[in-house]
Amino acid sequence: MSSELVVDVQPKEVSIALLHDKRLVELQKEPCNISFALGDIYLGRVKKLMPGLNAAFIDIGYGKDAFLHYQDLGPFFTSSEKFTRQSLSDRKHVLSLPKFKMLKEHDKEGSIGDLLTVGREILVQITKESISTKGPRLTAELSFAGRYLVLIPFADKVSVSQKIKSNEEKNRLRQLIHSIKPQNFGVIVRTVAEGKRVAELDNEMKTLVKRWEDSLVKLQKAKAPSLLYEETGRAVGLLRDIFNPSFENIYVNDEETFHQISDYVNIIAPECKGIVKHYTDELPIFDHFAITKQVKSSFGKTVSFKNGAYLIIEHTEALHVIDVNSGNRTKPDADQENTAFEVNMAAAEEIARQLRLRDIGGIIVIDYIDMNEADNRQKLYDRMKELMESDRARHNILPLSKFGLMQITRHRVRPALDIMTDESCPVCNGKGKIPPSILFTDKLEEKIAFLVSKFKVKKFSLHVHPYIAAYINRGIFSLKWRWKRKYTRRFRLIPNESLALLEYKIYDGEGNEIDLKEEIEIK
Repeated sequence: MSSELVVDVQPKEVSIALLHDKRLVELQKEPCNISFALGDIYLGRVKKLMPGLNAAFIDIGYGKDAFLHYQDLGPFFTSSEKFTRQSLSDRKHVLSLPKFKMLKEHDKEGSIGDLLTVGREILVQITKESISTKGPRLTAELSFAGRYLVLIPFADKVSVSQKIKSNEEKNRLRQLIHSIKPQNFGVIVRTVAEGKRVAELDNEMKTLVKRWEDSLVKLQKAKAPSLLYEETGRAVGLLRDIFNPSFENIYVNDEETFHQISDYVNIIAPECKGIVKHYTDELPIFDHFAITKQVKSSFGKTVSFKNGAYLIIEHTEALHVIDVNSGNRTKPDADQENTAFEVNMAAAEEIARQLRLRDIGGIIVIDYIDMNEADNRQKLYDRMKELMESDRARHNILPLSKFGLMQITRHRVRPALDIMTDESCPVCNGKGKIPPSILFTDKLEEKIAFLVSKFKVKKFSLHVHPYIAAYINRGIFSLKWRWKRKYTRRFRLIPNESLALLEYKIYDGEGNEIDLKEEIEIK
């Protein structure tokens, strides 16, 4: 199975699509001004203690206070807290963790009030982004994730991934890490470290330790709440977790992001540096790789998947509900069991894809079509487990209940990705009446004339629906040819599948959108 990563960088948002055999399996969108992201480390201040919950609310500068439970303090919190106090009290000398004298572990069944007081400054890391009305979820057990290793300050244990089956390889990795790691650091060895040489692991170890040391330099000058360490960009972070030799291409439409990803790939897999490619064509990158069309068909309340069958996906505050429907199939009653089994098996494949694609987490309830045979129900359960094995999020699947319901819990660290596929009319704004569509091109010409004459903009691109673009390009002396001759030859027409039929967008030469709606009305 071939894998490709497509990164679409826009002024307001970065979108990352993972394709398996040209099929969209994962999509992530990140606003360019995002803050308080997963993995970020802060110097926070205790805002409020909640003895009933055995937890505290921490001020990290977010609109809502972040949540920290006693169990998330980690076994070496007393050492971390002492180290933080000493670092803040001495602003001239950076403390060395390997030379720091660690304290004993605190009681696992203790009370939050025994370790924290209101106003105290502590080091915390985001483990779950803000979802709905809740603030971020925190841990005081810090970690720095790399491709092969995860470095944990204030610890000393070396753990090896359970997915590495060979005991001999586990022992080799464990002994190797013990020999190269600094004192007072714990390490988790990831699955991809299997078979790696000591030089590769040692290089990453030094990189992760450097990140910790850079955070300490910021800590000395910090005043709570303050960001000390920012996790790598979403594109590089996703690549770090999923990169494997099956990757054939990584396409990026932004030069700066291209260099970031190219440098990262050169570090972790120098032989694969050539797969990172800078996309420079005029057509939007998601349209070029048919991703826009897949997004339109894969999101929304109703999702079709095979021979007329479809899913209904509903979201509530407490859980997500998926209903499987056979559609307009017409088969004899004697074949009803086989039909239900066939639809359910196909639905399982699409559901596993949808959970990953939308990053749906929490409690998921699936209402499959009823099946009478226990053997068929077991086969469906086994198939669902098999399909979910490639899902990187922690999950648990229960067999079908007597009501034909399957329950799944999936670890949720970010809000579910919800993309509206219904298009509001860009002309009437939902009122139901629009100007004559035959005059749409006249309206576009008016915008171009206004842009060139009023703002003196000569270089810009006009994005329209592909059908409109085809009409404007029609003929030898097309509208496009006439507009270029009349106004500016540096004008470009770009077909864009993400736009509605009578919608348009104009971008300047730097890629920034120009909004002419109000100016035309005022004129």
